[in-house]
Amino acid sequence: MAALPYWRLSAFYFFYFALLGGTAPFLALYFDHLGFSPARIGELIAIPMLMRCVAPNLWGWLGDHTGQRLLIVRLGALCTLLCFAGIFLEQSYAWLALIMATHAFFWHAVLPQFEVITLAHLREQAARYSQIRLWGSIGFIVAVVGLGLLFEWLSLDAYPAALVAIMAGIVVGSFWVPNAQPLQRPNVPEQGGFLQQLRRPGILAFYLCVALMQLSNGPYYTFLTLHLEGVGYSRGAIGLFWALGVVAEILLFLLMARLLQRYSLRVVLLASFLITALRWLLLGNLAQYLPVLLLAQCMHAATFGAFHAACIHFVQRSFADRQQGQGQALYASLAGIGGALGALYAGYSWKGLGPAWTFAIASLVALLAAFVIATRLPPERP
Repeated sequence: MAALPYWRLSAFYFFYFALLGGTAPFLALYFDHLGFSPARIGELIAIPMLMRCVAPNLWGWLGDHTGQRLLIVRLGALCTLLCFAGIFLEQSYAWLALIMATHAFFWHAVLPQFEVITLAHLREQAARYSQIRLWGSIGFIVAVVGLGLLFEWLSLDAYPAALVAIMAGIVVGSFWVPNAQPLQRPNVPEQGGFLQQLRRPGILAFYLCVALMQLSNGPYYTFLTLHLEGVGYSRGAIGLFWALGVVAEILLFLLMARLLQRYSLRVVLLASFLITALRWLLLGNLAQYLPVLLLAQCMHAATFGAFHAACIHFVQRSFADRQQGQGQALYASLAGIGGALGALYAGYSWKGLGPAWTFAIASLVALLAAFVIATRLPPERP
């Protein structure tokens, strides 16, 4: 068996999620810096999420039918960089909307295919996935802390150049990773194709909850930075608060293999949704109190860490090898639909209803997902 290319895989996750660390906390801040209203900000941030409804499924189908997943990752990374570089030409609403759509179409081609490649390298060591994925969390931390400090020293006009530098790292990382193909597993039936596998008990309920989780994340990823600025925190401190959430996520990833040995995916997902519901109430109503904010950010271990790792394992166990790319792509697409709807509703409700009610709606959505998981996801068979 070939040696696991741990550092090459980890480096790619580092740069990929560093880009998320550059966009999630600061993209709304940059658009606010350009003078856009909350509604326009919500729309611009929703566009990349909407592209996740189309792009991952198209690229996932192409990857499964051609087997050229690594080529798709490399082309996607390169085209992401080239499309986003257009932001240097103009900053009108229409042009930024086009930039958001085109670069996201290729960016969302990358991760689902790379997840399949990573799991193919891991083979029977799939429980080590979290040990590799945690480097993505480290990349996120480096980005949010570094950019938070940078924007205290420099104008937000430097923001596009910082993102382009991170995108260049993704391109280099994609060319450093060796290829791998999933092994054929006789214990997972392939007959009937992808759509028939979707009709198995609990699969559609799982994907519905993926969309609901990202819908509930809408206010967090769109307006948390502006919300914390509004209650008196500095940009440098806000970067540290984002980083704290990801540190908690990293610690969770380190424990995830043990948790999945002890608890079922159903239990892990249910706990994630319940903790998420509480977290949004704390952020919406009590973020001005530092101990409460620190506790809420530590809950990111469940909101993202446990949820994402459990979802990746669920998809891997639920689909045959020839449908792995489509299964991961559908996960990304449903997350995109939920995230886009979350960004849109947050943009429209932020000014009218205020942060507390906007986060309260998110909490109710997370509780609905918990109910679906508890009643519709069947217990796992040994």
